[in-house]
This record gives sequence, structure tokens and C-alpha cells, in this order.
Amino acid sequence: MSSQLLRLEGVIRGYDWGSRGGISRALGDDATDAVEAELWLGAHPSAPARIIPASVGPSDLAEWERQTGQSIPFLLKLLSARSPLSLQAHPTTEQAAAGYAAEEAAGITRSARERNYKDPFAKPELIVALEDGFEALCGFREAAETLATVRHLAEVSPDPAPIREWEHILRGNDAVRSAFSWLLGGGRAIDRLLTTLTLAAAADPLRFELPNRIAHQYPGDVGIAICLMLNHVVLAAGEALWLPAGNIHAYLSGTGMELMGPSDNVLRGGMTSKHVDLPELLRVLDFSTGPSSKLVPERRSDHAVEYRPASVPTGQNVRFALVKVDGDVVVPTEGPAVGLVTRGEFFVSAGAVAGTFIRGSAFIVAGTKAIDVQGEGDLYLAVS
Repeated sequence: MSSQLLRLEGVIRGYDWGSRGGISRALGDDATDAVEAELWLGAHPSAPARIIPASVGPSDLAEWERQTGQSIPFLLKLLSARSPLSLQAHPTTEQAAAGYAAEEAAGITRSARERNYKDPFAKPELIVALEDGFEALCGFREAAETLATVRHLAEVSPDPAPIREWEHILRGNDAVRSAFSWLLGGGRAIDRLLTTLTLAAAADPLRFELPNRIAHQYPGDVGIAICLMLNHVVLAAGEALWLPAGNIHAYLSGTGMELMGPSDNVLRGGMTSKHVDLPELLRVLDFSTGPSSKLVPERRSDHAVEYRPASVPTGQNVRFALVKVDGDVVVPTEGPAVGLVTRGEFFVSAGAVAGTFIRGSAFIVAGTKAIDVQGEGDLYLAVS
């Protein structure tokens, strides 16, 4: 096919954890009073980006995929969180395909609350902080670190017995899996634990600021305890996290550019009013422990850095990357690319087509092996 350069209008999703006017503000528009959590720029059927103007050709990227026979192997999002997202993990390709087929065969409608798999695809993802202070939980801490925290909690708690039980489990075999499963199992012991943990965190708000915060936002939620088993990460602008299949995580607050597989498959474990399927979550979780999985960008030129999942072992089969451009550069690509300008102005050309894009504007490029970018500011380009 000949080269294409089409302007896009993303779809804003208003999830309750979003910021009021957060997406509009990040793109330089007048902030609205509406809750804006995510801007979707992809072909996912639940919210495909619109092509503008739509007077000729496909009206959105889902229709563009059908007409061209091409697929966009990623979903680009701008995310703005005021409060924590759910504790969650995503399946592998094999798990997603099997789960989707099983739920289809069982006749569970795709809009059903208990549906886990909305599509047969994996959802590996990365997120780049757009400003200092982006907060997240990402992966399990070493069991010894969690144990030390829990031991201190027992010492300062007005009711240490349930915390001592948690401590006992953390000293046993397969400690992280066992403790996590026990916490999500619920029941009186967990209710008692969360009550005493909430009181202890309130009594020592400096050391236990995060569970204290979650207790105010999600009273009685198991996330109050689970957050102490996870790595608490605060990113500076330009730093990134890589979240492969099986990684448990939750974004807590801040604005970031997110790039993921074109899927909406989420297995949740807490800090949510949505469906929680504990057995399925335990089946897909990776209980490995260690530091959070930061993704270090690679310098491609004076004016481009690339966040590439394939640069780390857990992302070697991932077909997409996110390129941040701040000046003149030529960006190679093997397939469709989607761009969003968050600052400044850029002239973009691909073969015989070209266009100028200012802050807040988005586009898709296809049918070319290289994208010529000229300008100054910040342009995020998802490439395949």
C-alpha cells in the first residue's frame, strides 16, 4: 500500500480513579470538570480512535484495520490517575487465548461482570512518567523485606495476633504465594487484620503512609495489606516501568504515557469494585520477588530515545516500542506507527504525505519504512 498519514482523535475514558480534566490539561487544552482517566489511541473495538476528517475512507482505526488488512499490534494511552487503580495482572498470549475460548464456549457475554477475558490477546505494557512523582506498585518485594515490615507492624499494633499470623506465613515455604493467597482468601481473620493494620498505620503515618492512604480511599480493602508486599515506586519524568505478563501492579497517581498490547484483559486482586476471580489471578501471577522492573531507554539519536521491551528478557517477543522525540530525527518502523504530541510542534512526513501536528494532536502513519520528524517539543511515537 502507499504511505498514509491520518489525523486521529482519541477516545477519553472516564474511570472513577481519573483526574478531573487530567487528560485535557496534559494536552494543553482548557481543563474540564469531567473525570478523565485515559485517552485511547488504538483500534481496540471498545474505543477505537476516530480518523478525522471522516468524510472519506474509514471512520476509525478498527474500520481502518478491516479495510486495509493491517493490524496495529499495540494500544497507546495517555493516563492521568488521581487515586489508585486496581491491583492487577495480565495473562500471557497462551493464557488469554485459552481463557477467551473457554468463556466464549461457556456463553458468558463479553459485557458480563464476571467475564475475565474480553479478547484473546496478551497485554504486556510499559509506562513512561510525563512528570516527576508518578507513583506505582510493581512486583513483589523480597519476602525478607515484607517480613521485617510486618514484624514492626505487630510491635506497634493494638491487636498484634492477626499480624503475627501473617508473619508466621511469611516465614514458611513458598512464603509470598502463601501469604498473598491467604490475604485474598478473606474471612474473619483477614477482616481483623485489616482493622488492626488500619489502626497501626494511622498511628505511624510517616512509616506507613501508603497503607494509611489506601485505607482512607478503600476502607477495609485487602490492598491495605497487599501494598506492603509490593515494590512502591516513584518515577521521575522520563523514567519507565515494564510490566510483563504475570506482574502484579497498580498505578497510584500521576500522568504517564502507556503502551501495551491491544487488549483489555485484566485479572484484579483488590482496590476495586469490579470482579475479582482469585483462582484465575493466582493462576496467571508471577510470584518472583525482587526490585521493580524499570525499563531503561536507549538513546537512538540526539533527539530520540526508545523504550523497547525487547531489550529485557521478559519482553523479547514484544513487537512494539515507544520512541520519545524532541527534535529533528528519522524514525524507522516495520509497520503502523501512532504518534501523540504533548509539547511543541512537529512536521511529520512519510513518503509522499506530510502534515504539521501541534500539542494535543495525534496521527497514524502506515505504508512506510521511515518517518521523518522535524520540530521541537515532545512527541511520543508508538512503533512496530
